[in-house]
Amino acid sequence: MEKTFLDRTVSLTTREVIFLLAFVFCLTPLITPPVALLMGLIIAQFVGHPYLHLNHKATHLLLQISVVGLGFGMNVTSAMHAGSQGLWFTVASIVGTLSFGLLFGKLLKIDKKTSYLIAAGTAICGGSAIAAISPVIRAEEKQISVALGTIFILNSLALFIFPVVGHLLNLTQVQFGLWSAIAIHDTSSVVGAASKYGVEALQVATTVKLARALWIIPLSLLSSFDKRKVKVPLFIGFFIIAMVLNTYVPFVQAYGHYVVDVARAGLTLTLFLIGCGLNAKVLRAVGIRPFVQGVVLWVLIAGAALWSIVSFV
Repeated sequence: MEKTFLDRTVSLTTREVIFLLAFVFCLTPLITPPVALLMGLIIAQFVGHPYLHLNHKATHLLLQISVVGLGFGMNVTSAMHAGSQGLWFTVASIVGTLSFGLLFGKLLKIDKKTSYLIAAGTAICGGSAIAAISPVIRAEEKQISVALGTIFILNSLALFIFPVVGHLLNLTQVQFGLWSAIAIHDTSSVVGAASKYGVEALQVATTVKLARALWIIPLSLLSSFDKRKVKVPLFIGFFIIAMVLNTYVPFVQAYGHYVVDVARAGLTLTLFLIGCGLNAKVLRAVGIRPFVQGVVLWVLIAGAALWSIVSFV
């Protein structure tokens, strides 16, 4: 078979060279999270991810390390205040989204496990919730792929849409932070959107989103009808430790901002890798009915959360 331009090699294929150059470029201050995601999407569609088999583990690990790094730029008192503000919004949105999601999935005649994973991913924290719950309910690879594809597509759209809507509605930093934490699925896109909006929005969004992520534990336990092990998101504990150190240890306060800068670069890189994983095969695998379920749930939670926050915060 004749090789295409992208497959011609010296020591690396052209595909690998393009990917690695974009990878390195994402580590520079020139690339914002939305641009990194867009670059990844372009590479996925027109070039191809040369290391696709490593992508899921890489994004999962890089996201967790980066979130912990952000803790070195946060204060415990401010974080607790932000978390308490988002508590009731979090509880109401999780219960409402799960309930409506399962009912709507049944009306659309979507496979029960796929519908449940999409609802859980929308209600709590996207891919992390799906990854935690899928082994508990014994979901098949196809069901997991459809749920992840749906969530990641909408996640990508949110990164571009939310900051624009926030500015159009003149949302405050706190309002936008709360809204993005509740209505955007994955932590990576929450942080990407909030960091674009402002420093205070980033702090509120990260704290509320990670508090929200803890709901993976009770939901996994409720989803389990046997003695399967439930995975606890340990990185949240390390994030809390980082906040405590930054609040009470002068040495960490003096140099923590360097860690935060590295963490932000890591999150930008995470979004690039997520974009690279959304190739045509993933997009085709989603199917129209699961995607409709995901869109309707997302619009519902985003609209309800926005109305509540504008009205009461």
